[in-house]
Amino acid sequence: MPELHTWLTANQLPTPLDPLQHDWLYVDKGSLTRRLTELAGGAFSVTPLVEGWQLLRDDECSALGVAGGSEGWVREVYLCGHGRPWVFARSVAARAALERSDMDLQRLGSRSLGELLFSDPAFTRGTLQACRYPAAWLPPEHRHPDLWARRSRFSREPLGVLVAEVFLPELWQAAGIAP
Repeated sequence: MPELHTWLTANQLPTPLDPLQHDWLYVDKGSLTRRLTELAGGAFSVTPLVEGWQLLRDDECSALGVAGGSEGWVREVYLCGHGRPWVFARSVAARAALERSDMDLQRLGSRSLGELLFSDPAFTRGTLQACRYPAAWLPPEHRHPDLWARRSRFSREPLGVLVAEVFLPELWQAAGIAP
């Protein structure tokens, strides 16, 4: 098992994952929103939790190529199937780059950021990485230890948007996969 919050590409994992988990974390490179919508038979929704300017975590600053302690836009949401949280998502963008772009993350509301990123062909997606997400970084009602998360950086000069998605036990249950 990788150390907590050490983000790894698929070929860096010390032991292989269950093939179905591997598929959700690394193989599916399309929109997670679309995949969740299909799994939920269309009963998909986004529940915003936090949106605003915050200091970014060190791992986020590193992934975005900005100085440690930089400020950025942080958006945390639940991606829900049938009204139940399946995925906790945290998306961040460095303030300076976001202010130089034409992207308005402040007005997304209950819309999916993933759909926005995938619908803009100017954005390129970086390598998918996964880790066991620290429980302390999750909302209190979902602080489970050792939950798998994946993240990738979407880039459109000068903007980088880092999207992390934490797979909650309810998702694995809905997908018929033992966590």
